[in-house]
Amino acid sequence: MELATTFRHMAASQAVREYAADRLDKIRKYFSKEPLAAHAVFAVEGGFHHVADLNITLPNGIVIKAKETTEDMYSSIDLAAARIERQVRKWKDKIRDHKPHVGPEVPFRQMILAAEDLEPRRASTEAATAPAARKGKPTATAVPGVKVIKEQTFKARRMSVEDAVMQMNLLGNDFMVFTNTESRGIAVVFRRKDGNYGLIDT
Repeated sequence: MELATTFRHMAASQAVREYAADRLDKIRKYFSKEPLAAHAVFAVEGGFHHVADLNITLPNGIVIKAKETTEDMYSSIDLAAARIERQVRKWKDKIRDHKPHVGPEVPFRQMILAAEDLEPRRASTEAATAPAARKGKPTATAVPGVKVIKEQTFKARRMSVEDAVMQMNLLGNDFMVFTNTESRGIAVVFRRKDGNYGLIDT
């Protein structure tokens, strides 16, 4: 398995790299002799949070990801690799049967917007007792512009609803934006609180 590594806020460690490579190699048994590409990001946050973010990309385009944080990097690697293996065992038949769908990938942006720019500000005590407030007139003022805290660009790959649900689970996400091969429109599958899946199809 080809493993690329990135170290953030910590010194590069060959021991950590080899340990992660060894743990990920144990997952190869589920994919015969297919060439696998993996990328691992190791980071220390807040001085003692050791983060292991493991990603595997299969030749058919499926991406498997797991991220764990503990107070020990080796423990984080163990937990992340174990999660990946559990997901692979659960979805192995669909992963093996998956055939990539040809066609253009539609780019889309995901942004995190500041809540204070979108929600009405709480009225002060003075404003709440003012005549206008007692008459039920709005006292909150609109804030021009919205602060974008974080922004990322992704591509909505062409896939079936079933494949989108599988990919969402393998990434550990709560939703997945994709191009529906049946409707040919942008669609979103998401995990519902009742354990079922929701589908928004444009």
